[in-house]
Parts: sequence; structure tokens; C-alpha cells
Amino acid sequence: MLLKGKTAVITGGSRGIGKEIVLLFLKNGATVYFIDLMESEHLGEMQAAAREAGAGVFFKQADVANEEQITNVIKEIIAEVEKIDILVNNAGITRDGLVFRMSLENWEKVLSVNLTSAFLASKHIAMAMMKQRSGSIINMASIVGIGGNVGQTNYSASKGGLIAFTKSLAKEVASRGVRVNAVAPGYIITDMTEKLSDQAKEAMLGQVPMGRGGTPEEVAKAALFLASDLASYITARVIQVDGGMAI
Repeated sequence: MLLKGKTAVITGGSRGIGKEIVLLFLKNGATVYFIDLMESEHLGEMQAAAREAGAGVFFKQADVANEEQITNVIKEIIAEVEKIDILVNNAGITRDGLVFRMSLENWEKVLSVNLTSAFLASKHIAMAMMKQRSGSIINMASIVGIGGNVGQTNYSASKGGLIAFTKSLAKEVASRGVRVNAVAPGYIITDMTEKLSDQAKEAMLGQVPMGRGGTPEEVAKAALFLASDLASYITARVIQVDGGMAI
């Protein structure tokens, strides 16, 4: 088990990619605290995985973009555990639309959930990690944060900002043994992408050399690698899980 005895905090862990990260971390021995607006409908599956691995899973309710809520929850977790070894900033939303028609509310909401929440969570957990001189922070970015995408100026800006945040934070904490990396998924088959039109799906698949969409489990494996000691000398990197889409 790659994460035996470690404690992980994962935002947006109730469904989609976040849920798969929670499950894979549990199966690899980590005790996981996941933060979301609502408890996961997969909690039973998570608890079974935790029991089998001799670990634990705990749900904490909070709006990750609300400074008071996320700060209070993180302080609760820090008080409950000896140390936090892993933070995965996975929470994210979309509010797509051409920039000419995009409301300020939809711009700010996406930036708040996708980018500001990572700042708020990292601010407190990185400090704890620096004191213990170890830790891995993983930010869930996107290939559109690298190459952009029509109709997603807000989402692309949030993910591009998250990549820059990753590199800057990595430089701030590296001397204290804390690593900070990002995962940039491409076209991943989730509830979010299933809402796209057939035309949009075909257009995206046409850009993927491997000819298929990725799975949340495949993204979770990249997060597992970065969280584990297998990546002990890797920091400030962006791993693209995109089937070659962003070549």
C-alpha cells in the first residue's frame, strides 16, 4: 500500500474524479477526510474500502470557496490528526459561455471555487506541513488551463491560475520538504462532461490521439503517484492525463 499510515484531505471528494481519488487513496492505506457541500452517495463504498485497508474515511461539510467554512473545517481536521500528509485541491465547477455573454457572477463563481478554494486550503495545510517538514499538495488543473478552450474563459483562467499557483507555492515550501504538483486532465468521462452535446464530445475526441475519453480512475492514479513516496523528488510539475490531447 503506497499510502499506508498517511492522512489525506481531499476537496470535492463526493463524486466524479474526487470520489475516485478518495477510493484509491483508501485502498492504498490512507485515512481520508473529504470536504464537500454534500455527503457522497458512495460513502458506503468508501467505508468498505477503508475497513478493508485498515484506514478511515470522514466527511466534512463546507463550501470550499467560503473562507470561514473551509478554515474552520481544516482547523478541525488538524486538531483531530497528528499530521496531514496529503492535500488534494480537487473541487471545481463550470459555468460555460462565450465571454461576450458571460455574467460577472459566473466568472467570479468559477474563479472562487476552482482557484481561491485551493489558496484557502493550501494556506493552512501548507503551514502545518512545513512545520512537520513533509507533505504533498496536489492541485487538480486541466489541459484547458494550458491551451484554453472556446466558451470556457472563466474555467480556463481558473485552471491556468491554479497551475501558476502550483509552481509558485512549490518554490515557497520546497526547502521544508513539502512538494506541490498539479494534474491536468483532458477529456475525462464524468457527469460534468456527459452534459456536453454530442457535437462537443465528438469535437473533443477528435483532438485525442488515443481516440477515447479518459476515466476518473486514470486521473486518480496520477494523484496517487504524486501523493506517494514514488514522487519524492518531483515538485512544481504538471502531469497531463489527456491521452495526448495537448501534444
